[in-house]
Order: sequence, then C-alpha cells, then structure tokens
Amino acid sequence: MQSAQKRGTNGTPRNAATGDVFGVLDGLVGTPSRGPVMKRRNDFGTPSAKSSKLNNTSSPAGDKTPTLGATHEAPQLGAIPFAERQNAGQIVEQLNGHIELPTAPSSAPVEPRVKLKANTDMGKFGYRPMAMKLSEASEFLDERIDEFVDIVQKHHQLEYSAFGNPAAMSPAQIVAVGRIASDTSEGRMNAASMVLETSRRMGAGLRVPLRMEKGAYDFFPGKIVAVRGNNPSGEYFSVTEVLSVPSLLLPATAPTGIDVHNERLQSDDGTETRPLNILIGAGPYTIDSDLSFDSLHELCSQAAETKVDLLILSGPFIDIEHPKVASGDFSLPPDSKIDSSTATLTDVFRAFISQPLSRLAQTLPGITIILVPSVRDAVSKHISWPQDRLNRKELGLPRQATCVTNPMTVSCNDFMTAVSSQDVLFEMQRQRVVSGLNSDALASLARNLLTQRHYFPVFPPLPRDEKALTVGASLDVAYLKLGEILNVSPDLLILPSVLTPFVKVVDGVLVVNPGTASKKRGAGTYARLIVGPRELTEDEREKDEEVDHQLFNRARCDIIRI
Repeated sequence: MQSAQKRGTNGTPRNAATGDVFGVLDGLVGTPSRGPVMKRRNDFGTPSAKSSKLNNTSSPAGDKTPTLGATHEAPQLGAIPFAERQNAGQIVEQLNGHIELPTAPSSAPVEPRVKLKANTDMGKFGYRPMAMKLSEASEFLDERIDEFVDIVQKHHQLEYSAFGNPAAMSPAQIVAVGRIASDTSEGRMNAASMVLETSRRMGAGLRVPLRMEKGAYDFFPGKIVAVRGNNPSGEYFSVTEVLSVPSLLLPATAPTGIDVHNERLQSDDGTETRPLNILIGAGPYTIDSDLSFDSLHELCSQAAETKVDLLILSGPFIDIEHPKVASGDFSLPPDSKIDSSTATLTDVFRAFISQPLSRLAQTLPGITIILVPSVRDAVSKHISWPQDRLNRKELGLPRQATCVTNPMTVSCNDFMTAVSSQDVLFEMQRQRVVSGLNSDALASLARNLLTQRHYFPVFPPLPRDEKALTVGASLDVAYLKLGEILNVSPDLLILPSVLTPFVKVVDGVLVVNPGTASKKRGAGTYARLIVGPRELTEDEREKDEEVDHQLFNRARCDIIRI
C-alpha cells in the first residue's frame, strides 16, 4: 500500500533508494549488488540453440534473427552423415528366421508377380475436407456405440434386457456399452478421471464416472467397451467385469484361388517356386538438416539388388514439417532440369521422389509399387484423415506405381494387406490407462486396434503440439467411418509409428511397424517380408472349402537398419 500511495498522476515517482523506479513492484525488489556494475549487452536476436529446439515460433527481430530454416538447423549439428551410419543392414527384429532368404534371380521379371485388388472403395475418399458438420460427426460417434451393442450381445449371447443405462441410479447389475472418455480436457486421462459416454439410444448420451472395483483393464480415450456393474448411488458406475470384444474373422480363399496365386510364384518352366520379396518403408525419408533423401535412395538400391516384387511406401514423402520445406531454403537436384525460381511442390516431389522411383522401375519393370499418403505430405490436396490418394500422373510417377488412400486395404495375391500412415500406436500409447495386465505392450496396442475394428479408434486424438509446424492427427470426424476395418481382419497390418519398430503375430494377424526410414539426425529402419506359397493339404482340397491364408506361418519378416 505504501508504494501505491507514492504514485502520482502528474509525474513519474523516482524510488531510487529501493530500485523501484516506476513504483510497481510493491517493494519486491532484488538486493543491490555491492560490486562494480557492468552493463550487459542486450542481444535481441532469436536464440538458436536450446530455446529454439523447444520453441520454433520466435518472430523476426532484426538482422541477428535467424530464418525459420536456420532456427531448425541449429539442433542438427550432431546429425550423422549417411555414409558414416553404424550397423547398416543389421536385423533388429525378426519373425520366422528359420525361413531362408531367397537368392535373387539372374534377371529381373518383366511381368509383375503381384496382383492387386482393392478392398476399399477409394472413390468415397474424395470428399471435401474442412466441411464437417457437427451433426454428422455426432451421428457417427453415436452409431458406433450402438453397433458395438449388437456385437457384444451376439458374442456373449446376452438378452437385450441385460443392457441398461449406466447413468441411471439402480442397484441391479447391468451391461453398459459406451465410449471411454476423460472428465477433463486438460492433462492425461487416468483412472480417477475416466468416464463412460453412452449413446442416445442406450443412455441419452450421458456421461457417468467409472469406478473399477476389480479386474484388469486396458483403456484409452475413444475405446468402445462393454462393462458389467451397477450404479446404486447415482454418482458413479461400479464396474465388476470388463466384457471382451471379439476381433473380426480372418480372410479365406477357395483352394482353386490359392492355386492360381501360387502359379504366379513359379518360374516360366514351372520347375522352381520363388517366394515373394517385399520391402516396406515409411516416411520421413530424409534427416532434418537436408533434403538428400539418402534413406529413399538406399531403399531403392536394396530393392534393385534383391529384385523386389513389391515395394510399399507410406508418407510423408515431402514432409510439411521438415525445416527445409517449411522455410523454402533448399535447392533441387542438379539433374532435375527444373527452374528453382518457378518450381512448385509438385516439381519438388518429381525431383526427389518420382525420379528415383522411375529409375527403379526401369531396372525392375515387373515391380509393383504402392504409395500411401500422409496428412503431413506437402503435395497432398487432401489435408485430413481419412485421406484421398495422390495423383500419380501429376506427380510423374512410373506406371508400376499405384497410389492408394489412407487407410487402404488391398489384396496382394492371396493375402490381404492393410496400411494406415496415421501414427495410431503412438496416440494409443500416450493416452493408455492400464491395470492388472502384464502382456506385451506393443502387441496389446495392435490388439486394441483389431478389436475396435478401426484404423484410428482414439477419440479425441492428442492435442496439437505447441510447435509451429506440427499438424496433429487432422481427423475429419464425419468421415471416420471410412477408417473402419470391414468384414474381415487383414492378414498383414502395416502401422508405421515412431515407437520401437516391431513385428508381432496378434490374433492371427501379422502386424508390422517398420519404423521410419529416416530419423531427425540419422538413418532409420525398414521391413523386409519373404512370403512363400500357401501349401494346401489333401484334406483341404477334398473338402473344397475356403481356407485361411496363414500368412504368419509362411512369411519371414525382418526389421532392418538402413
């Protein structure tokens, strides 16, 4: 109060004795130094070391302020030159190592040995993004809960009267189906903040806190669960049992169809059967300090050397979060023959991505290339997930390349492959709440995705990062139905993630996280699959019924350092 009384309206008070020159510190001033005073030079330039690593949103403040590209380059001083990378070619994870690697043929096949058949209606992905209606989004979220009511009722053979409203006060035991959510929008969900969100049909859309009395559980925001319990007080739903939700059945093919696909693996004279050779890579494909795309070139070299039949690449290809791309401070390759002053992002894709893939296609005319986009792709005109495919002709990709949607389910000969470049594993891991389970964490994440029957079951996703260039999940909720796993589970599920690369067999599905081809400061990893023919028994031929593909038994998978 004393300081406030000294303030005047006609002049500025000079409280020199206390150091409170403007009288606004209310006596909270530092102890004056007794030594000689040295005036500190002010540097108004944006820091380019530790602070830049945490905050890339500094605004220009003069000649000393680095450009956006320079701000990102500062932490990359420790980047490892690609030629000096350690343990190149090392296998870090393996499944079915007893299956021998095939010898590359002396000459590359002219005709493709892989036949693709889309199991996704890609035409529906051409919707107009950023035009979401709240009513449509709410309808999808509501219908999804009701669909799981029917799934749980059929799987556990329950009467419809067994289901009830968990928000209604009642001592009776009921089965409640709803979506796991958090009672707060801030902070990470925990056991104390979990609530069950009901549909309009089953609980008037109300939310009720969950109290897990006993039993193990594995929850994350957006997971549809079925729980048994009661609500005697009307304040919370006491859970005594978590009911299981089944995965979809695995795909199957008639024996005659299996024989047709097996013939593709035979040599021209029919004396030799050579398994399929598949490489799987995921973006980014270059480190943060340059646009050399060394990892992509190495992948193409490995594909050419081993005569690969199928190359599956997921984005981002030209990463919108890459410092060089964001700043525009880079040059095109000298052999691109494109004027840098007039180049577009399409030209950048042609120079850095299409050219090496075209050279690979010339070397291996029988190769099949699948490209899956990412919401971080600078050349994608579709900025939300589920995401439409890239334009092959516009980007100058070879005829051997097939651009698909994100996510995508496609049959490759006799086995079904599903790919989604959205990092759902990281999202689930960050928001997961687990109790009483000691199972493999990575396998549990994949199992959650399969039982939820969706390629991105997390809702809401993680909030957008504070960094200026992070785009986040970019979900279009009204069209999330396009991300559902329909009819059957895939034989091969490819889920690129920044989590530890792995290969697992989960409920009969071969789940692969190839890792990223390039990390921020060095080379990353990729996956190699060797898929042999599906051998039929005499009993299977006599019954002439559809048989499962058993990909996990006849495929060798290696996670390899680039």
